[in-house]
Amino acid sequence: MREPVLLVTGANGEIGHGLIERIGRDRREKIVALDLTPLDPRLAEFCHESLVGSILDEALLDRLVSRYEFRTIFHLAALLSTRAEFSPRAAHDVNVSGTLNLLQMAADQTEWSGRRVKFLFPSSIAVYGLPDLEEKARADRVREKSWNLPTTMYGCNKIYCEQLGRYYCSYYKQLGAADGVRGVDFRALRFPGLISAVTVPSGGTSDFIPEMLHAVASGQEYACFVREDTRIPFMAMPDAIKALLMLEAASEDSLSWRSYNVTSFNPSAAEFRDELAKRWNDVRVTFEPHLKRQSIVDSWPADVNDDAAREDWAWAPDYDLPRALDDYLVPGMRGRIEAGEGA
Repeated sequence: MREPVLLVTGANGEIGHGLIERIGRDRREKIVALDLTPLDPRLAEFCHESLVGSILDEALLDRLVSRYEFRTIFHLAALLSTRAEFSPRAAHDVNVSGTLNLLQMAADQTEWSGRRVKFLFPSSIAVYGLPDLEEKARADRVREKSWNLPTTMYGCNKIYCEQLGRYYCSYYKQLGAADGVRGVDFRALRFPGLISAVTVPSGGTSDFIPEMLHAVASGQEYACFVREDTRIPFMAMPDAIKALLMLEAASEDSLSWRSYNVTSFNPSAAEFRDELAKRWNDVRVTFEPHLKRQSIVDSWPADVNDDAAREDWAWAPDYDLPRALDDYLVPGMRGRIEAGEGA
């Protein structure tokens, strides 16, 4: 008999760290973690099993299916936005083909178990694409159905995977299918930029804010790759974990969407620099825009409308910007430095 577990792919990433620790501390499910690199030892105590491997390895996935019944899948593995621009084919392989492998695995498990597998997918504001700064200013808080015209490979991957999830949720095997439970209970969050006090940013185009934080906390200079007036939405990592777990816990009947916006605050790059200067004496930040990365960030909304999440499953962030800095980011960064972990 297959053992019921919760699967986390991309377990070593920024979201994976917070998610595994939260579930491991608060819940009793057995966690199976999968990543390309060995799991952070700090997370191992929370996991039933941790595996090194790729979501493109179908033989590995088959072995997992033979041993486990996946009640919930948190599919966090991805090739992030900046790296995806340099390797679009690799990004498609990981972000699309890997997701398709897991959706099919979840759909197969749903059929034989008679229970729809929950599939939680972190999407991104990269699915949006505004043509210029004037339209960005007019758009204000962008809703889920507006401006789904991504300008990056990562954004194209994410919006397509949302549609794959919608297909596997509502239309899979609609022709000639036998009666019974089928499909996947797919749920996606379009995350803004995420800021963590625990993990170092790695390859996201929204990383100018977390990179600035980590540099300032460690007393280093930072050349910000966007203009001072650049503004996109962000949230603190604990709120990202909270949103994922709230969406997972929501009744399927309450969901009016399969892909939801969530957000918390949206400072400009200069405003965030100024907030850091209130909390650290030695803030050496310059602004040296990188043409390509600047154009990508300019195509993303200055803010998003998350009313649907608030109405359907009572989403509300715990952290505005001052509280994120004072209660989470600043203490967390100082604690890491004092512990000799760097920033």
